[in-house]
Amino acid sequence: MFLTISTTGTPERPATDLGYLLHKHPDNAQAFSTSYGKAHVLYPEADAERCTAALLLEVDAVALVRRGKGKGRGGAPDAALAQYVNDRPYAASSLLAVALSAVFSSAMRGVCAAKPELPSQTRPLRIEVPALPARGGADLVRGLFEPLGWAVRAEPVPLDTEFEEWGDSRYVSLVLESRTLTVAEALRHLYVLLPVLDDAKHYWVSSDEVDKLLRAGEGWLAEHPQQKLITSRYLSRRWSLTRQAMERLELVRLAEADDSEVEEIDNAVEPEAETEERPTPLAVLRREAIVTALTQSGAARVLDLGCGQGQLVQALLKDPRFTEIVGVDVSMRALTIASRRLKLDRMGERQSSRVRLYQSSLAYTDARLQGYDAAVLSEVIEHLDLPRLPALEYAVFGAARPRTVLVTTPNVEYNVRWESLPAGHVRHGDHRFEWTREEFRGWAAAVAERHHYTVEFVPVGLDDPEVGPPTQMAVFTLSGANEKEAKAA
Repeated sequence: MFLTISTTGTPERPATDLGYLLHKHPDNAQAFSTSYGKAHVLYPEADAERCTAALLLEVDAVALVRRGKGKGRGGAPDAALAQYVNDRPYAASSLLAVALSAVFSSAMRGVCAAKPELPSQTRPLRIEVPALPARGGADLVRGLFEPLGWAVRAEPVPLDTEFEEWGDSRYVSLVLESRTLTVAEALRHLYVLLPVLDDAKHYWVSSDEVDKLLRAGEGWLAEHPQQKLITSRYLSRRWSLTRQAMERLELVRLAEADDSEVEEIDNAVEPEAETEERPTPLAVLRREAIVTALTQSGAARVLDLGCGQGQLVQALLKDPRFTEIVGVDVSMRALTIASRRLKLDRMGERQSSRVRLYQSSLAYTDARLQGYDAAVLSEVIEHLDLPRLPALEYAVFGAARPRTVLVTTPNVEYNVRWESLPAGHVRHGDHRFEWTREEFRGWAAAVAERHHYTVEFVPVGLDDPEVGPPTQMAVFTLSGANEKEAKAA
């Protein structure tokens, strides 16, 4: 994908001021990791009379397919072969909009510490996008940009210049020109309208997209004649989010008409009377799911294998049903932090008798870990190299052999829902792998069969109908006669 921003200048107001506004020096070519690819910023020309900044986005199409399970942008393929033949590396879309926001974030906010007077200045601007999907054609492109002060040239791109009878594609070659806008305004227009014209997004649209839309649309969206279409398409036609955005935009319009602030208009309810419920962090949901599964299993004596800094141990200590809790980690530093978190040195005798911390490697058998009701491996297996998994498997399922084993691990399919996670990257730098649901279930089923356990799978977090939950949990239960043998041991 390719986009250029050009401006002209004079010796008094040189065109190279564009470099200050974009926070990218004209003498340097820079590269940035963004969602699904790498963005390059360079200047094909830069002098006092004319300056052009180019944004080139290289899309990792393979990672995009893998993370989206081959379902194209937003999980909706344009055709049966969409995962193999698509426009994503070439045509402007929400991928390019996200890159604009990531690379030119300060410019979009109108911030320039070096020359504070520049962001508020209007200047001659010319923006070119060689390949822009336009569901609605050139007329819609003009209908979106012209009310904002742009002179628009949107030339339809033919399907094939050798076969005129095939007609035009859904793409246009776009040129925008204006002398009445600031660079920040221009970038915010592009950020919103590129995915609107494509009528699709490459990531899951949640409630925070309303805030993004209103921030980028401040000063222009409330009065735009195509406000409803822009809002609906930007929010992927999610009716509840569109209604929420339209209501807030109407408040903005009324406030501007009354020459007052939105807070003065929307004052029927006291600020403290309603609080916005924040989403529960995934780490908290994971601990809650583990505690629930342990309670259902009837476990009283629990191992937290790979306990890290002791968050789960701390949660288990709050429930008197867990009479003995052992935290195990190979890192002495992690155990020291866990000890401080738990305040072991100040804990009462009765409470301290319920908890112990051991340094031990999960790749080796340890007689101290035998005879427990349950063991938890929470976000542990993905930190091991795959060749070491059999050793962990034997140490836990073969040697320690608790009645119940809980294993949680990231679901790599869900990564597509995180806009800020770069293409091909795992969630944590120390993760050696991240599995799909099918891969995790295959591994867990094989482990259960080898060691005479049964296994069930529990989603942790929002169970997305397309890509599943963010965390997947396997609940292993020792079966029949094998349970009696474990108790005897």
